[in-house]
Amino acid sequence: MLYLVPTPIGNLEDMTFRAIRILKEADIILAEDTRTSGPLLKHFGIEKKVFAHHQHNEHKALSEIIKFLKEGQTIALISDAGTPAISDPGFLLVREAIKEGLDVQCLPGATAFVPALVNSGLPNDRFCFEGFLPVKKGRQTRMKQLLEEKRTMIFYESPHRVLKTIDEFIQYFGEEREASISRELSKLYEETVRGTLATLKLHFENHPIKGEFVFCIAGSPD
Repeated sequence: MLYLVPTPIGNLEDMTFRAIRILKEADIILAEDTRTSGPLLKHFGIEKKVFAHHQHNEHKALSEIIKFLKEGQTIALISDAGTPAISDPGFLLVREAIKEGLDVQCLPGATAFVPALVNSGLPNDRFCFEGFLPVKKGRQTRMKQLLEEKRTMIFYESPHRVLKTIDEFIQYFGEEREASISRELSKLYEETVRGTLATLKLHFENHPIKGEFVFCIAGSPD
């Protein structure tokens, strides 16, 4: 069995009882970064073999992991925070395991975009999750494709690109487009700022930009 196990995006109290049990029962744990996952596993008293599984080695590791699964071993995949395969490694392994007829289960648990969307006050009955925009190649193409998107759009962004991304959203969607930006979700300095893109730009030009960011942008009104 391959388990995808969500881990807290900040607050360790968000770890589920089932997630802890699965990690304790697994034969092998695959972690996006063993240095990040080490303190989490130690906190919950989980002592298992932990191997790195990230975007730089996931292609090479596939055949060996599939071999272990076929031998009857239970493997749990975790990312640095949140649900594996959501803007994190995991998709390739899940696809290959399914192709080989192996059992795959994803546990419910923490993910950043759901609380950000609910907190935003924007329509959430239908939404479009975009994750991280391409850094260079394909970025403008993606933005142009979203010009007529009527659903609430959700993006992840790194702190050093926040102001640049707000400027790009203003360029394509207009400074009066309603939006919400959440950062440090579930952590001590959690913050959600709501308003027009112009208002959000002004706020973050005058406040420290720290943490991981989730943008929620209202869909096109036309």
